[in-house]
Amino acid sequence: MLKKQSKKEKIIIEEFLNFKPVRENFEWFKTDENLVRIVVPKFKSKLGKKFCKLLGKDDTFTANLDEIGSLVWENCDGKHTVKEILEILEKKFPKEENMLNRLILFLQQMRKLKYINY
Repeated sequence: MLKKQSKKEKIIIEEFLNFKPVRENFEWFKTDENLVRIVVPKFKSKLGKKFCKLLGKDDTFTANLDEIGSLVWENCDGKHTVKEILEILEKKFPKEENMLNRLILFLQQMRKLKYINY
């Protein structure tokens, strides 16, 4: 059950819907299943990268996105607003519930991980 939003919360959501998320400069690719894989460095420093090399370990990991996350990632191009991305998702996944909440949480997590910015 959704709680009723206050006027302040509605204003904040309306502002958020106008943001234009932009992917950070990560290498990424799409699989044969059309899912996005993001190659993320484990370390930013040269020391960390050298340490991985010394141990014979990879200095990156791959973040695997699902169908919804992949579609969001592709549209985080600085041209689409959050509202436009929401509309794309609702059109592609009409049976999914709480798409706005899912999108907001996903974008917040991606920003926290520094995969995107606004």
